Amino acid sequence: MSPHSDSGPAHGHGHGHGHGRAHADTAGHGHGHHSTDVDWDVMATQLESGAELQLPGLRRAAAHLIELLGPWAEVGRILDIGSGPGVMTCVLAEAFAGAETVAVDATPGLLDRARARAEKLGLGDRVAVLHAELPEGLHSGDGPGGDGLGTADLIWSSKLVHHLGDQQGALDALARVLRPGGVLAVAEGGLPMRFLPRDIGIGRPGLQARLDALHEHWFSIMRAELPGSTPVVEDWPAMLGRAGLSRAGSFTYLLDLPAPLGAAACAFLHTQLTWLRESTGDMLDADDLDTLDVLLDPEARHGILHRPDAFLLSATTVFTGVREASGG
Repeated sequence: MSPHSDSGPAHGHGHGHGHGRAHADTAGHGHGHHSTDVDWDVMATQLESGAELQLPGLRRAAAHLIELLGPWAEVGRILDIGSGPGVMTCVLAEAFAGAETVAVDATPGLLDRARARAEKLGLGDRVAVLHAELPEGLHSGDGPGGDGLGTADLIWSSKLVHHLGDQQGALDALARVLRPGGVLAVAEGGLPMRFLPRDIGIGRPGLQARLDALHEHWFSIMRAELPGSTPVVEDWPAMLGRAGLSRAGSFTYLLDLPAPLGAAACAFLHTQLTWLRESTGDMLDADDLDTLDVLLDPEARHGILHRPDAFLLSATTVFTGVREASGG
């Protein structure tokens, strides 16, 4: 589930910041009763609340991109590819006050949220939205008013590329949209989100680790079922290099909310665990399923909404590459 902050719950692939649908709604079934389908309209509130929890880290990421571009860079146009409800779109618009920032997504309802968020923050005159099916829409076209993305000085894409069958092809397409001197930043790495201690007082200890393994299995199925799914070693700096970008690098920001969590963070975890229960519950053994049901019970003393020991800790890694002015 996207973060992600990816579609899956509170994990390294997850939708931390709100993302586009890509081809998720074409993913198949056929693996038990669980599904790799993701309905981004249904997940809109969760995507936005999850991204808002990440706001301090997103602002640090934007500040790092300002440093990477350099003090003399003229940033006139920014694309947030797979923008979801536009949380990072607005962060970028605030950080780069002289630029037009465009939220690009395949889900109209999420773009509506991005537009409303920008208006609420007083950014409506500098934030635009663009509906584009992905990956088909990942080309420059003839400008923002045409049938493509136009070009940009900075492209941000968070946990969207792994929803596209050909990840290298997606990076290649995004790199071609960059103007000379521009930066492509893809948040596609990090660590699974931790939110429970090893022993939670109910069920067998180690539930979090087993949920992680379950999600990785789900994620592998989701990747395999994407149209045009192409295996690739996920060495993101090397992939950016093959896309024609130079000075490949990375940086990581943390989400670190200690126990006890506030109501918003607890609600976010409850929604994440609900998604996990609905999409992969048939893959859990009976004991772990019972434990998960207790965690989801809004009245249970040991439920996630009331636990004093629940926390949120994750690391998101952003990989960057530069299109040199020479075209190299």
